Amino acid sequence: MTSVEIQTTLRADGCGARLREAREAAGLSLEQVSTRLKMPVRVLQSLEDEHWDRLGAAVFVRGQLRSYARLLGVNIDSMMEAAGVGSVEPSRLVSHVHTPPLQRLVEQAGRRLVYVVMTAVIVVPVWMMATRGPISLPSPQDTTPLDVPSADSTVTPPPAASAERATVAASMAPMPSRPASAAALSIHFKGDSWVEVVGADGTMIEKGLAAMGTQRSYANGQVAKIVLGNASAVEVLLAGQPVSLAPFQRANVVRFAVSSDGSLVPLAD
Repeated sequence: MTSVEIQTTLRADGCGARLREAREAAGLSLEQVSTRLKMPVRVLQSLEDEHWDRLGAAVFVRGQLRSYARLLGVNIDSMMEAAGVGSVEPSRLVSHVHTPPLQRLVEQAGRRLVYVVMTAVIVVPVWMMATRGPISLPSPQDTTPLDVPSADSTVTPPPAASAERATVAASMAPMPSRPASAAALSIHFKGDSWVEVVGADGTMIEKGLAAMGTQRSYANGQVAKIVLGNASAVEVLLAGQPVSLAPFQRANVVRFAVSSDGSLVPLAD
């Protein structure tokens, strides 16, 4: 039976009922469809029963319905719109890990102030020493023979000179360096993809549609769970090395958790 004859025999019913009737009219079982689409039987059953809540976000349901309908040669776009799983406007991702503008200004001002203070500590003593004028030597009458020291002739350096030397020495000490933090986990989107990122404290870091050509980076210990749609257009790097997504992929959707040591483990449905 051709796809035209199948569509002619279908009743004007819901998406799931239309897919079930098309499959039965084509003489296919759920197991056969599961093998062809590489989609679990339980997912196909949920699509036919229209239990969308079992399948995650609407973008996943829409992709699975279209794959199923394409296999059977059925057009259900208008019925998907009526069922509430039609095309949706891409949601705008809001990052929860960026630095506020006010904080950036404060940090920049702090760095500049440290630079000014260090410069003043070095330059001011040198300028004071250069502007003191010539040093006057004592007259022979005021000098004391070196071999006849007086009883109270304890020699101590001038307090001002000691303070200047200590200040200059402190200003020339090297500042401690801060190691640059490298992203432990990064995601590159080679096509539009749905993304859900849950932080280590259980809060939702990002949820929405990531545009093609964008990327995300996360530090070690920042992320607990990640779900990615359109897995064929996503590349995941761990410590700069590509990660195979096959152990975490089902029906073009990737789900994995990030363990405490930074490794990736499959995420239970």
